[in-house]
Amino acid sequence: MEIKRYLRKVRRMPSAVWIGLSAVVLAVILVGGAELTSSGGSHPSGDTLQSNPYLDPGTALSERAPDFTLTDQFGAPISLHAYRGKVVILAFNDSECTTICPLSTTAMVDARAMLGSAGARVQLLGIDANPTATRIADVRSYSELHGMVHQWHFLTGSLSALKQVWKAYKIDVAIEQGQIDHTPALFVIAPDGRLARLYLTQQSYAAVGQLGQLLAQEASRLLPGHPAVHSNLSYAEISGVAPSVTDVVSRAGGGSLTLGPSRTAHLYLFFATWDSEVTNLAGALDALNAYQAQANRSGLPALRAVDEGSVEPSPRALGAFLAKLPEPLAYPVALDASGRLADGYGVQDEPWFVLTAADGRILWYYDASTSGWLTRQALERQLRAALSRAPQGRVSAAEADAQLAGSPPVLAALHAQADELLGGEPALAARIRALRGYPIVLNAWGSWCPPCRAEFGLLATASAQYGRRVAFLGADVNDVASDASAFLSQHPVSYPSYQMAEDELTGIVPQGLLGTPTTIFINRAGRIASVHTGQYDSQGTLDAQIEADALGS
Repeated sequence: MEIKRYLRKVRRMPSAVWIGLSAVVLAVILVGGAELTSSGGSHPSGDTLQSNPYLDPGTALSERAPDFTLTDQFGAPISLHAYRGKVVILAFNDSECTTICPLSTTAMVDARAMLGSAGARVQLLGIDANPTATRIADVRSYSELHGMVHQWHFLTGSLSALKQVWKAYKIDVAIEQGQIDHTPALFVIAPDGRLARLYLTQQSYAAVGQLGQLLAQEASRLLPGHPAVHSNLSYAEISGVAPSVTDVVSRAGGGSLTLGPSRTAHLYLFFATWDSEVTNLAGALDALNAYQAQANRSGLPALRAVDEGSVEPSPRALGAFLAKLPEPLAYPVALDASGRLADGYGVQDEPWFVLTAADGRILWYYDASTSGWLTRQALERQLRAALSRAPQGRVSAAEADAQLAGSPPVLAALHAQADELLGGEPALAARIRALRGYPIVLNAWGSWCPPCRAEFGLLATASAQYGRRVAFLGADVNDVASDASAFLSQHPVSYPSYQMAEDELTGIVPQGLLGTPTTIFINRAGRIASVHTGQYDSQGTLDAQIEADALGS
């Protein structure tokens, strides 16, 4: 569950923006010490690879790989130097991860398979990057659920021993709001023990095979005789299949299922069998039978589950899992073998709910992995609220004024400064203190930030709907005043923004921002209730967080 909020921002950025960010992240890793020095070196290139926002082309390295000795999933001591003469693919993985790590490990297994018999000269290693789950049982459980018990050595040790290895490889590991955040790094180490290349895994299910091919080609380059890579994938961006597009996919148990626009709204649940490592997946799927029955009676959106087959340990995993459920599922399960559905529906974690309108617009999404499973009643409330708030278009200034009429004076003063750019962080901090007693939604944005621009209409609608009870504020960061003013004139909201550098916000958000956009929810007592980094895709999800974290209802 690493860099979750950061990646929600990144995956919606255009290619040029992500490539620049990737360079910044790599610089942070590389500049930290001479032992990870960048070098030249050939590598597959071309416009399609360089412009693919979901595929890191890798950064060449040249220094000796720091050695280590840790314990694998069988309790055996494993040292890096023992694999001198082989190519080593080394990943830093959260042993309880449901986001990036399964994509990384699937790509590693794919890479070795693509080398055929030469794969025997490639060693796969993982190092645990979860400071709260470091037992041998933790790395063994991950290995078992992902079908990798005998595919690799997943290493752990004491927290102090792990920290030494994280530091040596410049891996940032932190616990942010209860979630594990770490650098999603894959290192390829040459047979002579020198670091050859570093890759950062992106949040894209469809790109897993491409990453595997990149790893295989790098391993081939380093092995004597340069064995053939039995794969010929293009590195062009693989587009996701959005819910606005009709798609026919295979259905568990046989037959097919048509997804996409229809006459009614639909509820989707994306999952993989290995989610059971961190949640009671079997019990939750069984409990959703009751939701489906209620949906049939009351006209709620019908449920369809989607198994993320692109990262399942084997084609048989889903069937074996479903056969063990206490009752057959009352709703169909689609198979997403390509990963394009998960990417197109904006899946960032698993299990992950998505509510779509009849025309395919995403109205609401929910991360059951980090937020927990909703009861049937709570799920129904969330869905009804999201359906009732389905946006009919951008709210106009006149409509916002009408909705905000009669606001309390302190909030009316905010509305009177709609779209204004005000002073810096001290003025913003003073305004927040003056608003004590009212919940606050503070959105950090920039006119230069595509995801910020994309979600601005949702904030305009929410500020008009909740502005009589909630104070909305903007923090325009790292921006040019003329650019910000021009943007606000075209995208009006009912509240002012304060201009400042991003790092100035640490006075308000002590942990700092992981990127933009970031939305901070402050309760009536002036304390931060939650921080959401990344673009909101739906009005329903933004409104639900305002209800829960600002209003506390």
